Amino acid sequence: MEIKMSYPETLAYLYSRLPMYHRVGAVAFKKDLTNTLALCAHLGNPHLQFPSVHVAGTNGKGSVSHMLAAIAQAAGLKTGLYTSPHYKDFRERIKVNGQLMPRKAVVDFVANNRDALEQIQPSFFEATVAMAFDHFAREKVDLAIVEVGLGGRLDSTNVITPLLSVITNISYDHMDMLGDTLPLIAAEKAGIIKPGVPVVIGESHPETMSIFIDKAQATASTVVFADQRLRVTELPADAPAHSRFDVWVNGVLTYPNLLVQAAGPYLPANLTTLLEAWHHIPQVSETAMRHGLAHLQSLTRYMGRWQFIGDRPVVLCDSAHNEAGLRSAFSRICTMPYRKLHVVTGFVQDKDLGKALPLFPTQARYYFAKADIPRGLDAEALRLQANSYGLHGRAYRSVKYALRAARRAAAPDDLIVVIGSIFVVAEVV
Repeated sequence: MEIKMSYPETLAYLYSRLPMYHRVGAVAFKKDLTNTLALCAHLGNPHLQFPSVHVAGTNGKGSVSHMLAAIAQAAGLKTGLYTSPHYKDFRERIKVNGQLMPRKAVVDFVANNRDALEQIQPSFFEATVAMAFDHFAREKVDLAIVEVGLGGRLDSTNVITPLLSVITNISYDHMDMLGDTLPLIAAEKAGIIKPGVPVVIGESHPETMSIFIDKAQATASTVVFADQRLRVTELPADAPAHSRFDVWVNGVLTYPNLLVQAAGPYLPANLTTLLEAWHHIPQVSETAMRHGLAHLQSLTRYMGRWQFIGDRPVVLCDSAHNEAGLRSAFSRICTMPYRKLHVVTGFVQDKDLGKALPLFPTQARYYFAKADIPRGLDAEALRLQANSYGLHGRAYRSVKYALRAARRAAAPDDLIVVIGSIFVVAEVV
C-alpha cells in the first residue's frame, strides 16, 4: 500500500506514529535490535552495503563524528553522516557530503515502506536508522560515519560491522537505561566492539579501562587509548569560533599549528580521539585531515557546540547537558571576560538536576525556560528547584522569550550563555 504524503505530513506521521525517545523518554527505547534488523531485511540489508565507522561515547561522539566526516570528505570520499538528535531540521540526521537528505527521499522512504513500518512498529529512532542506511546504500557512499544514539550494545545502529569502532569517553548519563556506575555504562558502550574490528578509546579511566581491554581481547580486536599516545596543546586562535593546536604523538611534535573550525573546552579531548581514529583510515592524507578540520562547519553543517550567535553582548550556545559536559563548559565560561553573566537554561524532565544544578555558577542571572518538546521540564518547576541551589532568576514561557529578556537586560560587555539541553539550544541557533 503506497500512500504518498507531503513532506510535513510525512514528518507528522513519523513523530506521531513512532515513539521518539528525545520527545517522550525511556518508553521509546527498545532493548533489542529485532525491529532494526527486520526493517533492514525488508530493505535488502542496506547496512551491509557500505563501509562505516561507528562512534559511541557519553560526550563528544557528535563532534568526533562530524570531524571524521569532514576529513573523509576532504579526501574525496563520498561520505555519509548519521547523527542524532537534530537541531532545526529532521534531515540533519542523515547527510551525504554535508547535504541533507532530500525531502523527496524522506517522503519516498515512508511511502514505499509504510506497510513494513505499520507491521514492525519500530521506534522513531529505529525507523530513522533504517532510513539512513537505505539512503547511504542508494547513494553508494564510500564511507559512512555512524553515531550511536544511546548506549551502544542495544542501540539501533549496532547492526553494522564497521571498519573501526570509536568510543570517546565514559561519564554519567542516561543511568536509568545504561546503569548507575561507570563500569556498567562502559559495558554498554563496549557493545559496539565487533570481532576483529579495531577500537579507539578516547579517554583512559581507571574504572573503565579493563572493561574495554577485556572486550577487545574477547573479540580479538586491537584497542588503543588515544590519550595515552597523543597530547594536544592549545595555541592562540584568530577568532572565537576557531582553535589552533600543536599535536604531540608519543612525545614528538607531529602536527604543529593544526587549525580546527570549532571551539570549546572539550575540543582537545575530541581532537585527540579524532586523530587516533584518523590513523585507521588510510585513504585520508594529512593534507585532507588538515583541510577537513579547518573547514569543519562548511563541510558538515556542524552546529550547536560552543557556537557564538551574537556579539555585544556575546551570546554563546552550547549543548552540554550532563554532569561532565556542564562541568567542562562552566569551567571555561568562568574564565571568559565579561561584566555580568546571564544564563538561559532548561532541561528535560528525566534529568537528574541534583547532579546538574550544583555545577551552575551562583553569581549569574538566570532565565529559565521549557524546551518546546513534551519531555521539557516546566520552567517554573525548574526555577523553584534552581533556587534551592542559589540560582536565581525568572521563568519564561519559551526559550526565545527567555533569550529576548536576557538580551534586553545585558550590557554590551556582558555574556549570555544558552545551555542545559540540546533542545533549548536548538530553538535559538
